Amino acid sequence: MLKNFSLLGAGLLVALSVVSCNTSSEPSGSSNPTNAQGRLQKVLSQKKVRCGISGELPGFSFVDEQSNYSGLDVDICRAIAAALFDDPNAVDYRPLNAKERFTAVQTGEVDVLSRNTTWTLDRDSSVRMAFAPVVFYDGQSIMVKADSGIKTLKDLQNRTICAQTGTTNEKNLADQLRKLKVTYKPVVYEDINATYGAYGEGRCDGVTSDRSQLVSRRTAFSDPQNHVILDEVLSKEPLAPAVADGDAQWADVVRWVVNATIEAEELGINQGNLASFANSEDPVIKRFLGTEDNLGKSLGLSNDFAARVIKHVGNYGEIYDRNLGPRTKLNLPRSQNQLWSKGGLLYSPPFR
Repeated sequence: MLKNFSLLGAGLLVALSVVSCNTSSEPSGSSNPTNAQGRLQKVLSQKKVRCGISGELPGFSFVDEQSNYSGLDVDICRAIAAALFDDPNAVDYRPLNAKERFTAVQTGEVDVLSRNTTWTLDRDSSVRMAFAPVVFYDGQSIMVKADSGIKTLKDLQNRTICAQTGTTNEKNLADQLRKLKVTYKPVVYEDINATYGAYGEGRCDGVTSDRSQLVSRRTAFSDPQNHVILDEVLSKEPLAPAVADGDAQWADVVRWVVNATIEAEELGINQGNLASFANSEDPVIKRFLGTEDNLGKSLGLSNDFAARVIKHVGNYGEIYDRNLGPRTKLNLPRSQNQLWSKGGLLYSPPFR
């Protein structure tokens, strides 16, 4: 009898061990530290969104001498805070360089990364990022001095090119020039200011990055007209916010906040006319603004989360024009960053 009891006990211990192994709070290989308590609950309890940004890129994320943050990426952070807290200023900005940005997300130092980051397969899988919708469709190019004699990529033969390490730009440059059988010397820096500083001082013949970044950084030179961006585009660079993989609810929150800015522009709702839609009988608008159904609650948010975003930050078109549009120094045409209905690539899934 004692022997049978011992065997039964041993079997029970094995069974419990198997159950324990199969009920891990994280998926195999996950680097996400937030699953014990959902990230949304943590953000709500800390009463602010910790947002990883660049802080060095006018038009996308930049901090001025008065410590004021601005830019498209910054406005995405503000939109998330508006959706959660009805307060766009409930953000703790964390400037990060390209090399450290993913570690900051994986370790939980930041809740979301909104830092001109390209969505790639490797970052989606092995780096374990979960990307929100693209907020800026871009492409990589090269900036050179106007008097350099460089007109095309083939003119880079035996030239020196500066790039920032930890970005997709290094590999894209190597791939494209290898295809053209162009020999060049790469010079890489971790810091964005060091990268453009080296180029400005003539330590490299050109500097490569996303075209929007080149346009942005060119405005900081004392002689911007003496720097030209080559017409050739080296790559596709879909820039999107990202969170740590493994927390579906938090990823959904960020994803649908971004979608809300796009959907609002398509519906014709902006900061100036939001109030006029309050009594709309259109069921699509009623669901979007939260006066009908429970779309917000299904995300863990207030039903009027989209209305909060529009009230405090605006729709995508307003965000774009404020930071990158014709009244800014950058004056970037929207082109592929237009709504799908206007020939662009921006498209929100239905709010239903």
